[in-house]
Amino acid sequence: MLVLITTFAHLCETLGAPLREPLQAPLVEPPANGQLLPEARRAYAEVLKLRPEPARTILRAAPPTAASTLLVADCADFTELMISQEAAGYAKAVEAQDRRLEQLAHSNEQGPLPRYAAAEIRLHQAASQVTFGHEVQGAWNLRQAYLQMQAVVQRYPNFLPARKTLGLCQFFIGALPPGYRWFLKLLGLTGSTDAGLQNLGLAAQRPNDFQPEAQILLALIQESYYKRPEEATQLLTRLAAQQPTNLLYTYLAISLHKRQHQTEQALAAYRARPAGTSYLLLPYLHHMAADLLLYQGKYAAAERANQVFLEQYHGQHYRKDAAFKLYLAAWLGGNTSAADRYRQQINATGRTVVEEDAYAQRFYDDELPLNRVLTRARLQIDGGYYREALATLRIFSPVNATPLRDQLEWPYRRARAYHGLGLLDSARLFYTRTIALAGQAPYYFAPQAALQMGYLCQVNGELHLARVYFQKVLDSPKHEYKNSTDTKAKIALASLK
Repeated sequence: MLVLITTFAHLCETLGAPLREPLQAPLVEPPANGQLLPEARRAYAEVLKLRPEPARTILRAAPPTAASTLLVADCADFTELMISQEAAGYAKAVEAQDRRLEQLAHSNEQGPLPRYAAAEIRLHQAASQVTFGHEVQGAWNLRQAYLQMQAVVQRYPNFLPARKTLGLCQFFIGALPPGYRWFLKLLGLTGSTDAGLQNLGLAAQRPNDFQPEAQILLALIQESYYKRPEEATQLLTRLAAQQPTNLLYTYLAISLHKRQHQTEQALAAYRARPAGTSYLLLPYLHHMAADLLLYQGKYAAAERANQVFLEQYHGQHYRKDAAFKLYLAAWLGGNTSAADRYRQQINATGRTVVEEDAYAQRFYDDELPLNRVLTRARLQIDGGYYREALATLRIFSPVNATPLRDQLEWPYRRARAYHGLGLLDSARLFYTRTIALAGQAPYYFAPQAALQMGYLCQVNGELHLARVYFQKVLDSPKHEYKNSTDTKAKIALASLK
């Protein structure tokens, strides 16, 4: 999660002239080439460290109506709101965004920055509205922001920050799976992963105030959707080493190590994270740490970490997932009464918008007991402990009476372990077994196996077969991780053209 992910803008004049007297804004001399004012640049560096209060202190010395001041002030507010997920601060944040948009609409400041700032703030507002349940208003502001950012790029093609934001939006709109076509048709938006990557690349390669953000976004897209983690690993390792006081960079390094199944490195970064009263409270760090400790079989420590997460966190997402992970820690640790209590907590809290929460809720609703051996193997594989996982899986032997879900999970986990060890022939064998056995079963094992087979065939030059497997993913029945799996398959198919 990049807390400063942005998108689109060009002055609110595209929405029509105001119906009341315009505000009398003082003339602000724009910096050369649409750059941030020095105070705003220093404040933005503090926002990137997740230190909004020091950023606000710096901004007090900047011209209050300058576009760069308004933009960075909104970045600080938006970052704080999205990380805290504090519902009580939502209305206040939206009101502040409306004031800033009005000030920008009547500003005499010239150049691309006022238009860019207006679009970024409108995008922040859209994200805030969607997060706090106002989807209709959020969708409208998303559309406006996208169109405004297109206008900025058309009028100022060399203004790289706009390329960064437009590219991000183009990529993710272009990557949306088929199930979201209705949404795009409703908004009248089109996207392109190729155009998005091109625009992001321009902003990442050439100096501008938001170049580090563009570099991070591009590297994470390559890592998450194109199976190219090298650039992200090098970039985030370097950034975290250069700025050990930057909590965002530390968070991103932890998250990357976790996704790459590098548990020890992730925990080391977690334990060395910067701390202090000037930083935002980042509860999700503890939720990630709980997963990492589960992978290592340290159940009591994992339980404590998720309890800290739930105590500090004010949002509705990941609550069901945390309750499920608390259940796993207690169940695998032999505490039956606590496990039953945590299982009931899954149904009593949170929402199911996030896929991890949907998975937890399905576990509760299905009332199908987990298999202890397969669950332990899954956690070991997620943590990168592949040989240990294979040893665990040898204990399990499916029979005809074994539930279908467990019959599918067993070959899938073996395939993942072999894949992690680089034993690709064995991995392919068990991936194909999973797919053949699954039929139309509504579990994620076969679609994930097809996705991995598509990647393996792609690397091996078997492009026709890769297309077949990626299409299998898209044709699979609904399952807990269908949105993210379909997105990856759609992007992979596009990359084969």
